[in-house]
Amino acid sequence: MQTPHLHEHLLQLQRQILRRRQLLAWMGGAALLPACGGGGTGTTSSTTTPTPPSTPGTGSCSLVPEETAGPYPGDGSNSSGGQIANALALAGIVRRDMRSSIAGASGVAAGLPLTVNLQLVNVNGSCASLADYAIYLWHCDREGRYSMYSAGVTAENYLRAVQASGSDGRLSFQTIFPGCYDGRMPHMHFEVFRSTSQASQFSNKIRTSQLAFPTDICQAVYNGVAGYETSRTNFARISFASDNVFSDGVSLQLATLSGDLTNGYTATLTVGVNA
Repeated sequence: MQTPHLHEHLLQLQRQILRRRQLLAWMGGAALLPACGGGGTGTTSSTTTPTPPSTPGTGSCSLVPEETAGPYPGDGSNSSGGQIANALALAGIVRRDMRSSIAGASGVAAGLPLTVNLQLVNVNGSCASLADYAIYLWHCDREGRYSMYSAGVTAENYLRAVQASGSDGRLSFQTIFPGCYDGRMPHMHFEVFRSTSQASQFSNKIRTSQLAFPTDICQAVYNGVAGYETSRTNFARISFASDNVFSDGVSLQLATLSGDLTNGYTATLTVGVNA
């Protein structure tokens, strides 16, 4: 049986190999997405490259792993407080800025600004961009709480939104850097639908997955930004190797990040699905 330390070491070796492959792709002129920003404790960005992202239209991309939606999906598949929790049915759920609650709720999630740029590609169609598809994205706040479920924010629905992809398969969300709650690496959940009209019912989803973040930037945010103190403590006790979702590999879900601790970050990920 591999020890957690050996498992982590093997994952690091795998990431190094993948980073070398992406460097070769850059040198060959491949169209790649922005590299992820570093962190440290300063306010300038650096770059750390995860796995080679998919390149739309090249015939080379991978299916994003199927993952659990977790206990707080808010997509109508379970209940909270004795009532079905369904953010997909809320007026105004199709939006770019997901930091505020909607439909009569007034809470606003505080935290370091984060833009999430996703691109949907068809694994069954030469990785062509998927236009007019939709993604429902949700995640915890900087305190590690999920709106609609967690104590103190059951009446809120912030950090939940649906967006449609453009002709280039791209879509964007304005949110905050997520917190780290005990037992999980920082992450975001998302479900993919064939259209925004289909994104009104969880049973219509064609893929469920999660987005991960580079450890150096997580550490920089939690150590350097006020309000993330609890996340700092929780993050020190978890790793990709011990995370119950990402321990089998995170390469296809690890976003690239650019930005800094002053202005916030931008996360980018290509999402391959079977269309």
